[in-house]
Amino acid sequence: MRTGLLGGSFNPAHGGHRRISAAAIAALGLDEMWWLVSPGNPLKEKAGMAALPARFASARRAARRLPIRVTAIEAELGSAYTVDTLRALVRRFPHRRFVWIMGGDNLVQFHRWRAWRKIAQIVPIAVVSRPGYDGPAHAARAMGWLRRFVRPAAGARAWTEWRTPALVFLRLPLDPTSATGIRAARPDWHQQKSYSLKPKALRDGVTRRPIT
Repeated sequence: MRTGLLGGSFNPAHGGHRRISAAAIAALGLDEMWWLVSPGNPLKEKAGMAALPARFASARRAARRLPIRVTAIEAELGSAYTVDTLRALVRRFPHRRFVWIMGGDNLVQFHRWRAWRKIAQIVPIAVVSRPGYDGPAHAARAMGWLRRFVRPAAGARAWTEWRTPALVFLRLPLDPTSATGIRAARPDWHQQKSYSLKPKALRDGVTRRPIT
């Protein structure tokens, strides 16, 4: 199974996540995408972070009718860092091939991620365009090391044949939607009834365990 991994706080998930994922699924020829709803991002402030069930519910709603599984498996694994999550997923799902999906804005700060070079050695990376970040992404500090491993976008569907490290830039339609903007307009978004489902109504898309 050719599986894309899109990690994030999803605080909340929105149409931008959906549109980027749909385009990446097509560009990379994925069988499905997993949205990894993080229990907490070490690089983000905890203030303003909605509870996991609300963020999970928003992701499940945004992913409807697309080949996307919403999962909080990182909470079960106890992995706060992407490198640990990837190591665990590769061991746990040996019959899947994973590719990490990240926005150009994340590539700019990729050098701050724990063991970021190791991440690139575990799975291929696909970088999705983000408004205002094309230049900074290509000039990112991590690109000093990653540049030699960039693959042509025209061959993106062949990513399972690439030897890691491997990175591809996907020129997908830009979407200006941001969770920060949504929270600024609706700081109480997580209190809406549609995001306050009972625990039994929320089950992990991968592990099938209740989200609490």
